[in-house]
Amino acid sequence: MTAPSSPSSSASFLIAFSLLSTAAHSLGTGSTLAVSDSSPVVCGVSSGQSLHSVKCFSPTAGGTFTLSPPTASFSSISGGSGSLCGLRTGGHNVLCWDDLGSSGSILTFKRIYNSATSVVDAIALGGSHLCGLLNGTNESICWRVRRSFSLPPKGETFSQVSSGFGFTCGLSANGSAVRCWGSNGVAEIVQNEFGDMPMLSVVAGGYHACGINATGQVVCKGRNDYGQLDVPFNLPLEYSVLSLGARHSCAIRRLNNTVVCWGDDGSYSQKEVGGLAFELIASGANFTCGLMTNNFSVLCWGSGWPTGSANSTAQLLPLAGILPGPCVDAGSCHCGIVALSQNLCYGDSVVCSRCDIELQTPPALTHQEPPPKICPPSKVLSKKLLVFVIVGSVGTFIGLCTAIYILWTGSRLGRKKVHNSVQPTITKANSNNNSSNSNSNPLSRSTTIRRQGSRIMRRQRSGPSTKHADRAEEFSLAELTAATNFFSLENKIGSGSFGVVFFGKLSDGREVAIKRGETGLKLKKLQEKESAFDSELAFLSRVHHRHLVRLVGYCEENNERLLVYEYMSNGALYDHLHKRDDSNKSSSPVDSWKMRIKIALEAAKGIEYLHCYAVPPIIHRDIKSSNILLDANWSVRVSDFGLSLMGSDPYQDGQRPSKAVGTVGYIDPEYYGLNVLTAKSDVYGLGVVLLELLTGKRAIFKNGGEGATPMSVVDYAVPAIMAGELAKVLDKKVPPADVREGEAVELVGNTAMHCVNLEGKDRPTMSDIVLNLERALAVCDGSSHGSISSRSSISVVAE
Repeated sequence: MTAPSSPSSSASFLIAFSLLSTAAHSLGTGSTLAVSDSSPVVCGVSSGQSLHSVKCFSPTAGGTFTLSPPTASFSSISGGSGSLCGLRTGGHNVLCWDDLGSSGSILTFKRIYNSATSVVDAIALGGSHLCGLLNGTNESICWRVRRSFSLPPKGETFSQVSSGFGFTCGLSANGSAVRCWGSNGVAEIVQNEFGDMPMLSVVAGGYHACGINATGQVVCKGRNDYGQLDVPFNLPLEYSVLSLGARHSCAIRRLNNTVVCWGDDGSYSQKEVGGLAFELIASGANFTCGLMTNNFSVLCWGSGWPTGSANSTAQLLPLAGILPGPCVDAGSCHCGIVALSQNLCYGDSVVCSRCDIELQTPPALTHQEPPPKICPPSKVLSKKLLVFVIVGSVGTFIGLCTAIYILWTGSRLGRKKVHNSVQPTITKANSNNNSSNSNSNPLSRSTTIRRQGSRIMRRQRSGPSTKHADRAEEFSLAELTAATNFFSLENKIGSGSFGVVFFGKLSDGREVAIKRGETGLKLKKLQEKESAFDSELAFLSRVHHRHLVRLVGYCEENNERLLVYEYMSNGALYDHLHKRDDSNKSSSPVDSWKMRIKIALEAAKGIEYLHCYAVPPIIHRDIKSSNILLDANWSVRVSDFGLSLMGSDPYQDGQRPSKAVGTVGYIDPEYYGLNVLTAKSDVYGLGVVLLELLTGKRAIFKNGGEGATPMSVVDYAVPAIMAGELAKVLDKKVPPADVREGEAVELVGNTAMHCVNLEGKDRPTMSDIVLNLERALAVCDGSSHGSISSRSSISVVAE
């Protein structure tokens, strides 16, 4: 099947994705591997000969046999109910065989199409009808149809076709929309549900259809009696090849070519094929077969396969040397050739590798699926918005001048100073608390926060806010010294990016955590302390979210820099995951999969707020389990903004800080190596935290005790996840997962695997992560199958 053509007039999509060509191989779609439901029968186009014959296997009707005439060579085949059709090399002939299950001998074929001038490019056999595409015009032509079978409008062109039971769907060549036709009513339902959504591919199953949309996600429409529409792990660009049966759906993962199946009332198990890589997959009504990458042999499994149920052992068939694609001239391959093509094809012919393509924005359509959650908002401003911005800027300037005048004239609001929830402008000035001491030390300084109008910098598109006060109090050093019992060691509860954290109790009874910058530092360290203090004060003064730690106040006297936060009585996630190993503490509420997924989701929501709803966006730069705190109700607060930076578009505009900073084991390798920072660096850090939650291992640990070589949790867990063996590395402190928890944990593992991709462009956004973790938590509650449904049903408002 040819890849969908890109609209010539379309502009490039916002992000260039590396997507394997979306060739789809399923019930009713042309490929070099096909299945027929009767018996069943599995067939493939053979390799290594000048004539590529069709070899078949039937476990109930005579074993292996050759189907094609001795002088015929085929480029693709397609299977239906008891039938199989083949497109001969060159496209001038289409042959079909019926009653495949009745005999193991060579069956008589019927010539369905024969033309010396008009060539067929592709064929798609459904239950009994056959449709194809004509070369040159890209119009669809159908055979073996009943009188009630509706045909596509004359003159409409398609880039690909796929047939189900009694219907066929095609991808419109001039709009990338799904168009369906047929005789059983399914065609109209599927087409109406897809609407004019831009798609890159479409694949028909029994009574449903799936495809990959313009954002690289799988979308399924039609009947969902057995969960065949409930796509798991549906991150953008998760899958490259789809294959659909009557009650189930399957897909090949893009990263490692492993297969995932869903539907059939959840009976499909991946244990038998989870660690195997496949080039192609083809589905019958209730089973699936795949062409394995390592030796081009065929493996079949599923409830309809004669070996038993969907959970039984998969069967390796005696069909070796099946082509992974048609043999063509080497000059027609634009993206390289399949390894060992010289052994697969005859003469100079080769099998082309599937291409990486750049997603395109199709022409404007009358109706589109609600767009995915994208952050931050587009930089393109309309004229009306531009006028609004200019007017607002003038107003801001006037307000700023007024605020400066008030400060200049000495207007004060009582004894305590306040920082508004705005982005501060920081300038050197003398301290108002202790001017004589300040002037005697040229290194000391204080910060004057110029009020810029809090309305301008409030959250945009952020929805309801938690009821936090918008002020940061200024405390005296004496107050905080008394609150911490003179910063005693008994009150020490941790450390942050620029100092030590102490528990404190203020005079009014409030319990707080007080971070004190280290004293007695050299000039360079003192400057770093000042920078971290200024950064945290700036960010936490203006951001409010239920999953970000709340700043209560600050203190700056002489060289002392202190920040006062709300107290998190249940400490850091790191301690609950790792410290108990050493102190043999009793079990923790964190020792359940549901709680760990809840913690992961709340942390992701806090970071998503920084990336998508803070104005301007914020990149944290130090996401790790010790910076994820838990309050008295075990709710998450992300903390420590001493290394944070602001940017215009956190996912696109790479920044180049003076040096890469962060924590070993969590720091983004792309950021560390290239010194280019985007929000995807935070995504990497959160991915490591997710792996910590799953495995119970530290970010860097010794696998084997003292003397062993240190290894990262990424190197420890990701190979197991890719091989479908996540259960082997799960934290033993957590009770074994039940069926629902197992599905949820697998979804978290798959999400974590994508988060720690080496290249930022291959990682999901924080919004994508939130969606997946929401699904995982819903699965634990028994309210979802873990699928990614239409984003129109998902809340996109930050909490």
